[in-house]
Amino acid sequence: MATGVNRKISAASARSHTRRANKSSSFHLPSGILRTTLAVLFIGFLAWAYQVTQPPPPNICGSPDGPPITAPRIKLRDGRYLAYKEHGVPKDEAKYKIVSVHGFTSCRHDAVVADTLSPDVVKDLGVYIVSFDRPGYGESDPDPNRTLKSIALDIEELADQLGLGSKFYVVGVSMGGQVVWNCLKHIPHRLAGAALLAPVINFWWPDLPANLAAEAYSQYKLRDRWAIRVAHYTPWLTYWWNTQKWFPICSAISRSPDILSKQDKELITKLLDDKDNHVAQVRQQGEYESVHRDLNIGFGSWEYTPLDIQNPFPNNEGSVHLWQGDEDIMVPVTLQRYIVQNLSWIHYHELPGSGHLFPHADGVSETVIKSLLGVN
Repeated sequence: MATGVNRKISAASARSHTRRANKSSSFHLPSGILRTTLAVLFIGFLAWAYQVTQPPPPNICGSPDGPPITAPRIKLRDGRYLAYKEHGVPKDEAKYKIVSVHGFTSCRHDAVVADTLSPDVVKDLGVYIVSFDRPGYGESDPDPNRTLKSIALDIEELADQLGLGSKFYVVGVSMGGQVVWNCLKHIPHRLAGAALLAPVINFWWPDLPANLAAEAYSQYKLRDRWAIRVAHYTPWLTYWWNTQKWFPICSAISRSPDILSKQDKELITKLLDDKDNHVAQVRQQGEYESVHRDLNIGFGSWEYTPLDIQNPFPNNEGSVHLWQGDEDIMVPVTLQRYIVQNLSWIHYHELPGSGHLFPHADGVSETVIKSLLGVN
């Protein structure tokens, strides 16, 4: 009869056997698969990042699903359409013809010099004013190839197609005032005069003193310093930055009251009442093609500075006026003063106690227009 064999196993041997068993049963991902997985995840992240930084295509007026066309428009040299609105006396009877350039997050309906001039002044002086939607705003087609020069040429073509004559006046408010610099640079021969009302300043304009620009820049709200920094250094991120929910976006885009001076807060109710019936039109074709592109152009790299501009009226056949409130939170008065000190041919008007919205104050438009036209 066979007998079993008894084997004694030591504790150390048992532990060694268990460790070997555990070690052999652990799972290892082959290094090639790990690298591939990480690469796929990285590519997926890049695809997601690219997607969220890309603005949606513009919702162009008159397209099948786009907003309706309600304004008169002209067809420009490159096939784009520019919407406009006429004010004042008929242009065939007008003595003075003015092109009004609207500001940031506004449209052709925001022609403050036309809206606040009294009918008697308009009639007595014989003033005709045309306002227009800058590219991407209101009912004007977006301009993906927009440059500093192209907007000045748009204004010139608008004047030509409307028959405003060989010379006309331009008046620009805020970012529209910045556009007037482009007119003075690129089409000075077409101007009878120009008025810049609180024109926006680009902190990266060449020839601005670095210390003065840095001091003025530091006075901005942190959210706005970041917004314009993104527009200048990484314009491809402007859409994402101003639509993301993690950080506060540009104050002007979000309509934050933090950038309003004491006077601005007194005037804002009047301004909003005037905009109630058209505010939806301003960005109806897409925020990127209107306000975001405005930021990229306005705070981008300019090939010139206003300090380079020569006097367009060396024989006093016209004049250029710059108006600025000394309590403007959006546009630093210190840099404005520096610019006009170096351009002695500009007539500078600084308004004590006034903010960025001073053109909406009673009587201001009349003073601006009469100064521009050289009439009493």
